[in-house]
Amino acid sequence: MERTDVPQDTPSAAPLGDAGGFFPGDDRSAGYAKPPGRTDIWTRLKEAAHHPNGLTLFRVAVIPLIIVLFSFPNRFLALVSALVFSAAAVTDYLDGFMARRQGKVTFIGKVMDPVADKLLNSSAFIMLAAHGWVPAWMVCVIVGRELAVTGLRSVSAGKGIDVSASRLGKLKTGFQVAAIIPLMIHYPFLGLDPQAIGQVLLYLALVFTVWSGVDYFIKFKRLV
Repeated sequence: MERTDVPQDTPSAAPLGDAGGFFPGDDRSAGYAKPPGRTDIWTRLKEAAHHPNGLTLFRVAVIPLIIVLFSFPNRFLALVSALVFSAAAVTDYLDGFMARRQGKVTFIGKVMDPVADKLLNSSAFIMLAAHGWVPAWMVCVIVGRELAVTGLRSVSAGKGIDVSASRLGKLKTGFQVAAIIPLMIHYPFLGLDPQAIGQVLLYLALVFTVWSGVDYFIKFKRLV
């Protein structure tokens, strides 16, 4: 007996590869979520590179590369490591400039920016200490200060207190970067002794690291 509950003009399912479309390449397929292609991924990467927070995350993402390069110290890889570190450090100034220029100064940016700096610089100092190129006690002081201040900033952020970096904190970061680059190069270069230059800058960085840390604790005690 012929069924009467199904309309006779109901179209049958199209076979695979027909215009009804089950293949990803068929734009006429209804309701099919087309996966992002290479062009879409490249576009998203470019958009992230032009966003201040994208540059901040880049500093974190490049840390494993620096660690791998610096795990095999020789004249060439030491120079490459220093160049990669320098490129990452430059983004610290670019993301702040872009955030102010584009009007994208956000709370997450204020929190993540100094954290990315601390992770990048602390990783470099630990690797330098592992090779015996800087005194371990100085690295302990620097990294310990960074951890303590990060804790204070987290508490301050929870209380709604401004967590942007202070002028002393920016000077501290600047001297740390200035010390790390020649210390990473290490080997004589262009008639200069990068290790000696880095050691002088490292002591200056240590002074500003401790000074800014004490300043953070004093301000935190007054606010809380």
